[in-house]
Amino acid sequence: MPRFFCPQPLAIGQLVALPEAVAHHIQVLRLAPGDLITLFNGDGDEYAAALTDIARRSANAEIKAHTPREAELPFAVTLAQALPEGSKMDWIIEKAIELGVSGFQPLAAQRCVVRLSAERAEKKLDHWRGIIVSASEQSGRNRLAQLAPPQDYKQWITQQDLHRRIILTPRAEQSLADWARHQPPQAVTLVVGPEGGLSDQEEALAIRHGALPLAMGPRILRTETAALAAVAILSAAWGGL
Repeated sequence: MPRFFCPQPLAIGQLVALPEAVAHHIQVLRLAPGDLITLFNGDGDEYAAALTDIARRSANAEIKAHTPREAELPFAVTLAQALPEGSKMDWIIEKAIELGVSGFQPLAAQRCVVRLSAERAEKKLDHWRGIIVSASEQSGRNRLAQLAPPQDYKQWITQQDLHRRIILTPRAEQSLADWARHQPPQAVTLVVGPEGGLSDQEEALAIRHGALPLAMGPRILRTETAALAAVAILSAAWGGL
């Protein structure tokens, strides 16, 4: 069944007025009254519903059943991603959602080409939230990942974090795969540099503030590849696949 995010309380027997964006999508899919859809509101559950009526800009559905289905990783992963060029961040967020990342922290690092003003940052956040919603709908996740406002790398890296921070760097002596094999599942924050990588000073600053440097193997990965490969490695080691 098609899945849609519906940010409101949901309960069996309830008649729900679907968001306008969902109503538009329903029309694009050419669904009709009586067709079944799946709704979720971010609380971790999903709800089977039947469409009751469809208008040009609106649609209603009656909730028929509730399923407490959890689709999250058994450990929390936050991706602290230095801003890449062009639309790469869109792609990173979409694929990271599919892999189970639960949080995103965009960073402005020294070698980032992209620089966001306050107005552009807010527009980008709205755009990225839309990607999180659509990727969650597609991938079967019932919880939405958290998205933090962009921060300056040096300010962010000096702040305390409840999660263990892992900085991915080809200069590390230990690999992420080897480290994960000898560790229990745990919440982590993966720090990934931009296209040109983090500078030596930025890496040293992270390590001074407790970040663990780990490598991804003998090959140099692009920024849009590194984080996704890292999440896959942790999932393989800790049971998330």
